[in-house]
Order: sequence, then structure tokens, then C-alpha cells
Amino acid sequence: MNNTDFVHCAATIEYLAAARRRTSRGGSKRTKNIMKKLVFASLAAAGALAVPAAAQAQTETRPDITIGATVGTHDLGIDLGDLDADDGEFDDLNIDDDSTIFGGFAAADFPIGESMFAGVEGNFHFGDGPIESEYGAAARLGFRTEGGTKIFARGGYQWVDLDLENLTGVSEDFLDENDIDVKDVAGDYLVGVGVEVPVSSFVLRANVDTVAFDTLRATAGVGFKF
Repeated sequence: MNNTDFVHCAATIEYLAAARRRTSRGGSKRTKNIMKKLVFASLAAAGALAVPAAAQAQTETRPDITIGATVGTHDLGIDLGDLDADDGEFDDLNIDDDSTIFGGFAAADFPIGESMFAGVEGNFHFGDGPIESEYGAAARLGFRTEGGTKIFARGGYQWVDLDLENLTGVSEDFLDENDIDVKDVAGDYLVGVGVEVPVSSFVLRANVDTVAFDTLRATAGVGFKF
């Protein structure tokens, strides 16, 4: 190979190398452009999926609020025959300590996991007979079945405003005239269990409670969900 051939050969090699470098740079740029498009497309898709997911998560953590009315009975469990200091004087004396109660309630439950929930509720009831009114608040913890039924236990504090005249037969005027101060509002802890069954946009509910394990309280009612 003479010098001229060498020069032409070297020039050809240089030309091919330059063309390869240009092709390589162009391919690299096209690859980078494709990667950028894929990244932006992925981010856009992730954002589109994240919006409804966040909305769903927000919906799932919203409280389940129920407001309704209840009616029931409250047995105060008063038995004067159990008094140790009466020397048997009250053994045959029966007091009508059962009262019908009717009123309302409001409850808010927050989901915990897939089926558990925790919440709070308050109640106010009027009564007849030995109870003028009663009211209280409680925390509740339970689980929800696949059909939406809630089964729960609750604990809180309940106040009972007694009608002493209906309870004892002694008039309030007599107590006032003789300066007899009798406490007519009593309060203590409340524990119980309950169930709420959804029916369309409202729920049917039933509860059994006790105040300090001295009374027995049973109520049933209907509530509307918000």
C-alpha cells in the first residue's frame, strides 16, 4: 500500500468513525428523549391514580355520624329490704323503681382498619315514674360485619335525675318544710353492649346497659346516618 492509499484509507476510517460518533450521539439523544417521555408519562399516570386513591382514603377516614331517637326502660334496682340498718322494717315494702325512658342520641364512629371502629356517643332521655330525666356520654368500640351491622361495647358516665316523690311517696313540699335535703341527682359509670343494623338510609339499634352494675337499662331506637 503506497502513501496515497494510506492517506485515503485513513481518511475513510476517520470518516466512518465520525459518522459512527454522530450516529451514536443521535441515538443517545433519542434514547434520553424516550426515557424522559416515559418518566413524565409514569409521573402523570401515578398522579392520576394518586388523586382518587387519596380521595378514597379521605372518604374512608370520615366519621360515620348517626342521630336518632330511642325508647326503653330503666330499672333502678332499689330494694329497701337489703338495708342492714332497717331491722327488717322495710322487708315488705316495695318501691316502683322502674321507669320508661324516651329521648335521643348522637354518635360518631371512626374506622379502624377494615372492620373495627371506635367512636363516641351522647344521650338525653326523659322519664316517667321515679326518673325525671337522665343523660350521659360514652365511648364505644366494636366491629362492622360485611352487611354493615355494627356490634359494640361501650363505657362512659350516666347521670340520673330522680323524681323522689314518685320514688318514695314523700312529697317534695314535705321535704322542703322540714329542711330535709335529699340528693336527687345521682351519677356513676355506665357499661353495656349494643347493635346497630342498617336499613336503607337509617339504622335500627338496641342497647343493654347498667349503671355501676346496680341498675338495668334497655333501649331500642332508630337513627339516621349523615
